[in-house]
Amino acid sequence: MTKLAIIYYSATGTGHALAQRAQEAAEKAGAEVRRRHVEETVTAEVIATNPQWAAHRGVVGDEPVATSDDVVWADAVLLGSPTRYGAMASQLKAYIDSLGPQWQQGLLADKPYAVWTSSMTAHGGQESTILSMYNVIAHFGGVIVPPGYTDQVKFLDGNPYGVSHVTGPTNETPVGDRELAAVDHMVARLLKFADALRP
Repeated sequence: MTKLAIIYYSATGTGHALAQRAQEAAEKAGAEVRRRHVEETVTAEVIATNPQWAAHRGVVGDEPVATSDDVVWADAVLLGSPTRYGAMASQLKAYIDSLGPQWQQGLLADKPYAVWTSSMTAHGGQESTILSMYNVIAHFGGVIVPPGYTDQVKFLDGNPYGVSHVTGPTNETPVGDRELAAVDHMVARLLKFADALRP
């Protein structure tokens, strides 16, 4: 059974919806899944300035928090983050930065990785965010598995690098069928590579 770790940060719910769909798709394909939200690092005072952020903390607050063991355990890893100034959120970066001991031991290498992101605007840095996440995976010695244009659904969502979603300025655009289909395809492709690479 292929083991998939879904490690993500979600502020207002988009990443959470994508993570849930990825888990459903992977389990339907027969994988064992650990879905883990990374630890929040922003103060409660800052979070309180955005009602959607504050409300979503109640949703993910009871979920298991990602640990280094989750990535070591996995045959494949799916990372997700909202866009923050064209790069991944600091919360996910803090988690990644904590993986130094595992990186030094080579425990993050030789497994496939894929990523997703979201932003408020159509040109809000989605591609640069995904590419910045792939920079990290290259340092891990991981196998980068972008979805590319390997399925018709990718011509609809238009992102060969990963999966992305535009939420709108007030988070008014929920994840739709196009993004969910793109997640399904990305998960299936990631698991195919995990099966091929697993000893």
